[in-house]
Amino acid sequence: MRIAVLGATGLTGRELTTQALARGYQVTALARDPARLQDLACPALTLARANVRDPDSVYAAVEGADALVSGLGVGPCDPPETLVEGARVAVSAGVPRIVWLGALGTGASRGVAGPVFGPLLGWALRRELAAKVEADGLVVVGGATVVHAGRLTNTQARHTYMLTPAGLARPRLLPPSISRADVAALMLDEAVAGQFPGETVVALPCVGYFAYPDHKTASDKLRSQDT
Repeated sequence: MRIAVLGATGLTGRELTTQALARGYQVTALARDPARLQDLACPALTLARANVRDPDSVYAAVEGADALVSGLGVGPCDPPETLVEGARVAVSAGVPRIVWLGALGTGASRGVAGPVFGPLLGWALRRELAAKVEADGLVVVGGATVVHAGRLTNTQARHTYMLTPAGLARPRLLPPSISRADVAALMLDEAVAGQFPGETVVALPCVGYFAYPDHKTASDKLRSQDT
């Protein structure tokens, strides 16, 4: 399988790249400064200099990819609109499957954040919140899976999380944190399986956070109502 990683030099993007290589995939890592990934150099990795503000550079890099996974973010010096530009480029790149990382408590998962975390998140992301929501909307309409995760940590993966449609997640006072390693694993699983195309899903612990006791049955029920 050929995986393209957008925003590969970020903390989550690097985790996506490392795990995809460990799974035996052919990986193209897209970054403005791909030299920062030289320590990961191996025959299965292609480093591509690409910038979402230069769509042709992205199109060339992802040609032939089976899936595009995005850890794209914005730094202090980046305009928030970078996220929207990245979403437009991702959708128009022609990759069969897209998995896009968003933030729990924004857009479709706003109600999941709870009464404490939600307002705090809105304040923390005030500079980029509107752009995040717009970007998520663009890729969902384009058929992508948007993965919303809570506070990201740099701890080891626990492999005790799953993806669930945002509408099935139950709000808590403080939503759980999750390691970037676990988020990357879930995103790569979705890139392979394509279980939730055109949906926003939430990365949550396997028990205790769902609005229905039988999560899989409830998910299937909601899907059948949409068709």
